[in-house]
Amino acid sequence: MQVSLLYHTNDPERAVATAARLCYAPIGAAELMQNMDDAQQAKVLKTIMESGHFSALEHASFTFAIDGVSRALTHQLVRHRIASFNQQSQRYVTFTDSPEVIKPQSITGTPELLAVFNTAIDTAYNAYAELIEAGVPAEDARYVLPNACASKIVVTMNIRELLHFFELRCCHRAQWEIQELGNRMLELAKPHAPYLFCDAGAPCRRGPCPEGTMTCGRPFERIRR
Repeated sequence: MQVSLLYHTNDPERAVATAARLCYAPIGAAELMQNMDDAQQAKVLKTIMESGHFSALEHASFTFAIDGVSRALTHQLVRHRIASFNQQSQRYVTFTDSPEVIKPQSITGTPELLAVFNTAIDTAYNAYAELIEAGVPAEDARYVLPNACASKIVVTMNIRELLHFFELRCCHRAQWEIQELGNRMLELAKPHAPYLFCDAGAPCRRGPCPEGTMTCGRPFERIRR
């Protein structure tokens, strides 16, 4: 898995604080941004996060390039609807080289299971190649391809949605591949908005697990801003 931060809103915390202050200021946003000092910015951000008035968080966004992940992961990822996605197409890209697939550790650690997995992948890709050779369009031949197919995707989320994404996908109960993705995305985003992302991640970073009987059972250590 390769995850890169392609772009983010310039000075995202200042953009968020400016948008929030505008609601209560007699002057325009450009003047607010220019005149607001660091102490004022920190105070506004603290108010936003403690009050739950998160609409201002939507004024700053981050764009990530994600390579070498499975179609199983991207099917989960695109369920986060308040985001923008562009994914490598199996309709317009014909896969003629050796297949690149994502292999779960629960399978690779056992030779017998890995053999079963590899046989299934080989069968699927051999069928795909035969269909392509017979003139079947790639958009139809792809029907035989497995969820393990490696894919590439670009995703843009605003900070409000990123916090929600990290809460769900950095959780210890999240599926292993998207959990790794969430942790890597958080690691890349946090330095650029350290206050807003200071306790981002699984809910157990802030309080008791909300999963009820489905909890993983790990204790939490409350983080103070």
